Amino acid sequence: MIGTQELIIILALVLLLFGASKLPELARSMGKSIGEFKKARIESEKEIKENSEI
Repeated sequence: MIGTQELIIILALVLLLFGASKLPELARSMGKSIGEFKKARIESEKEIKENSEI
């Protein structure tokens, strides 16, 4: 697992690479991507369930 020190180093590198002004935009994009992934997963699980009932 990633420890606290490694996480801090990774966050510092991200801050240096992208700058403080880009971080909110990156977080928003990641949130949208995760939401779309969950939505697609739920839809596919629903289709599998419907097909298995037939």
